[in-house]
Amino acid sequence: MRAAETIHAYYEAFNKGDMNAFLALLTDDVAHDINQGERQTGKAAFATFMGHMNRCYREVLTDMVIMESPCGTRGAAEFTVNGTYLATDEGLPDANGQTYVLPAGAFFDIRDGKVARISNYYNLPDWIAQVEGDEEA
Repeated sequence: MRAAETIHAYYEAFNKGDMNAFLALLTDDVAHDINQGERQTGKAAFATFMGHMNRCYREVLTDMVIMESPCGTRGAAEFTVNGTYLATDEGLPDANGQTYVLPAGAFFDIRDGKVARISNYYNLPDWIAQVEGDEEA
């Protein structure tokens, strides 16, 4: 699979909440660059991260635009995150079901039809302002 096909399948599985299909699209040594955080390595670390994310957030990605390098091994995606903050995440504002809409993007390396690296980017101060604003409403 070329990058665009893999990225499309990755986000399709994410939006369906199909974690088995989602994780099956990762290499065993996947590198995951967390927005404004550390790099984690390995499918097990990614699965743990996603377990935490799914406990704290419910998200659907829309307005997806996927781009691919000419060689088909690198790609990027730009999208809108439509989410609900379900449970308080450590170091962040308290959760009480606030909703948010946030532009985001990701960069990928693809190896043998699987995600070997994903680097996610979004504006954390914008997200915080949105969930704090909902708390005051």
